[in-house]
Amino acid sequence: MRQRTIKKPVEVVGMGLHKGVPVKLRLEPMSENSGIVFYRADKGVTIPLKPEYVVDTKMATVLGNEGAVVSTIEHLMSAVYAFGIDNLRIVLDNDEVPIMDGSAISFVMMLKEAGIKELSAPKKFLRITKEVKIEDNNKFAVLKPSSEIEFDFEINFDHPVIGNQKYNFKFSTKNYIDEIAKARTFGFLKEVQYLRSIGLALGGSLENAIVLDEKGILNDSLRFPDEFVRHKILDAIGDMSLLGYNFIGNYEAFASGHHLNHLLTLKVFEENAYEIVEFSKEEELSIVKAFG
Repeated sequence: MRQRTIKKPVEVVGMGLHKGVPVKLRLEPMSENSGIVFYRADKGVTIPLKPEYVVDTKMATVLGNEGAVVSTIEHLMSAVYAFGIDNLRIVLDNDEVPIMDGSAISFVMMLKEAGIKELSAPKKFLRITKEVKIEDNNKFAVLKPSSEIEFDFEINFDHPVIGNQKYNFKFSTKNYIDEIAKARTFGFLKEVQYLRSIGLALGGSLENAIVLDEKGILNDSLRFPDEFVRHKILDAIGDMSLLGYNFIGNYEAFASGHHLNHLLTLKVFEENAYEIVEFSKEEELSIVKAFG
């Protein structure tokens, strides 16, 4: 299997979730072994997609470098991971990736429009070689060795629409598009009101998030009965992209979020719980097939 980029540049203009201002997003091809980088065109600053460049995880995963930041990268990076893209330049003219409809499906459509190009260099994977775990009271996130890519997530909210939800996701690009990509981010009305009072979530609306009051949802309907836990998997896939490679292993979590996911990626490197591998179709057919 060889490294991937996109065939041609594509761009879109969308609304930033927190500042509520338009943002132009442009995806550009990169050559082999370039990795994935963000570029703030308005600042002239490049920010590599690496754990050490994470500067905030409270409301979203935020990267920063030389005084410039890029916020809410997880939905876009979730789609980029799902297509197995290794080399990409992500150009923005503001400090947020546009929220689009609150899921990753718009980014899936952008990548389909751009097309996938295979390069000459072999693709590298990060294989988890020993279990690593981050815990915070009853919350946890863990990566375990496995011959496949799998996500197991459980959430438990004291809310009549959410409650306890579990989802086991066996990764492939097709499964991602069918089962995960359309799941939207969600928030509670009282939290949205507070965030707006401090100048955040100014771009949030029923068009780009599931909004819940104390009894139900304010949107017309859900896309999946368990859309909430599916979105948590969408986020986790995006956060795990910070490992720098498509990983081979089993991710499991209970009530995890961006902060625990970030600590987990750091711990993988701190504990040397990985190896970088490349292989032919004959050696690891299931992984190659997962990425089409």
